[in-house]
Amino acid sequence: MRRSLSLPVRLAILVAGTLLPLIGFSAAIVYQHYQESRTEAFGRVVQFTRGIQLVLDREMQGILSGLTVLASSDALARDDFVVFRRRAQAFLSQFPDHPSIVIGDRAGRQVFNSSEAPDAVLPPRTPREERDIVFQTGKPAFSPLFIGSVSRRPIVTVTVPVFRDGEVIYDLSFNPPQQIFQKIIEQQKASDDWTISFFDQKGVNFARVPNPEQTIGKSASPTLLAVLFSAPEGQARTVSLEGVPLLTAFARSELTGWIAAAGIAEATLSAPALRSFFLTGAIGLGMLVIGLGFAIRMATTIARGEALHELLINELNHRVKNTLATVQSLSGQTFRGSADAEARSKFEARLGSLGRTHDVLSAKKWEGARIGEVIDAALAPFESANPDAIRKSGPAVPMSPRCVVMVSMVIHELATNAAKYGALSRPGGYVVVEWSALPDGLVELHWRERGGPSVEHPARTGFGSRLIEQGFAAQLGGTATLRFDPEGVTCRLEFSAGERRS
Repeated sequence: MRRSLSLPVRLAILVAGTLLPLIGFSAAIVYQHYQESRTEAFGRVVQFTRGIQLVLDREMQGILSGLTVLASSDALARDDFVVFRRRAQAFLSQFPDHPSIVIGDRAGRQVFNSSEAPDAVLPPRTPREERDIVFQTGKPAFSPLFIGSVSRRPIVTVTVPVFRDGEVIYDLSFNPPQQIFQKIIEQQKASDDWTISFFDQKGVNFARVPNPEQTIGKSASPTLLAVLFSAPEGQARTVSLEGVPLLTAFARSELTGWIAAAGIAEATLSAPALRSFFLTGAIGLGMLVIGLGFAIRMATTIARGEALHELLINELNHRVKNTLATVQSLSGQTFRGSADAEARSKFEARLGSLGRTHDVLSAKKWEGARIGEVIDAALAPFESANPDAIRKSGPAVPMSPRCVVMVSMVIHELATNAAKYGALSRPGGYVVVEWSALPDGLVELHWRERGGPSVEHPARTGFGSRLIEQGFAAQLGGTATLRFDPEGVTCRLEFSAGERRS
């Protein structure tokens, strides 16, 4: 049989069962808030990336316009590179780091280089894909990052066509200083939590914060590179080259083909969420500890009260048993030598029934008992002789101590009478005891005897009949109907199972 849980454990389970769902609910709210914050952060990152990509496009559009003006100059149309050099120098003077302009023909020969002396012999140019595009389409082109043959530094170039009579005869290339791109990023960077990069058409950094010195010329991190070319614009959770988890967005420029990417450290969102989680957990744990402490203290107090109550009940039981033993001893001395042995037997039987009823109540700590338990105890001496002679049925209805005593006494009187004169006095006779619960807490009990000798109404009313018809109603405020039908005694009881109502 499974052991019942102790009172402290039950109270602890009650406290935990109340607080843990609240803690879980609070944690769920914190997590939902974190998810909403992350969604909002992704939106901010996307808008920021679009903005910085537009800034880059505006800068490149300005450079492209200046180069287009140079490419259409009259000096270049006359191949007057002396005059053109002055105009080129005027254009280059607005940029730091001494960039250069190079002009070449379709065959790959340099015809002008602003960084070389006018009379210098210019070497052939290294073939570049973007220059071929300019000659084939007549449209400007923006190169991927490569190492300049003269500067030996990573550069990108902007190349525009030089037309003559509607035909592209030269390409004019300009390498914007890397500081331009770094300045754009530095001006747009909101805080140190951001990682911002410009990538060429192959996903190689040509401007970046943080750590530009270590990252320019390197490809995007594997997590970003995996999605960088999946769409013109997108967002993803990535890990930077420094190993920092980011919420990243990227946008590809239709003008240049270059890609702007920006990401905010995920820790800026997760750290407050973790603090909220820890705070919620700490508060919940504190409440749980306080609740458990209160439950244990309450359990201790209740346990002490129950121990005192049990001590008093045991003392009461002991005194009642002593009293019943004294009464039984007095009855023996009183009836000793008396001719009325039957009266003595009845008295002792009734006293024994009262003792069994007392045992039932003692087992329940005088809090009452179920009607089935009371009837079982009252009929136990009669049922042991012939179990098939007594048939009982009814629901488990709890009764107050007052009802327990009176119902037990009535059943004892009926059973004693049946054993002497009625259905239990001969083989084949039997008793049917049925009870049912009525509305308003009432109980209805029927006693029927069958198979016994023919019954006649007694000439005089005995103690048992008076107890049933008068004492029962007086004690419980119910009704008791006793009938002596020829086929067997019947009795109907109706009473309130609780305390007597006024």
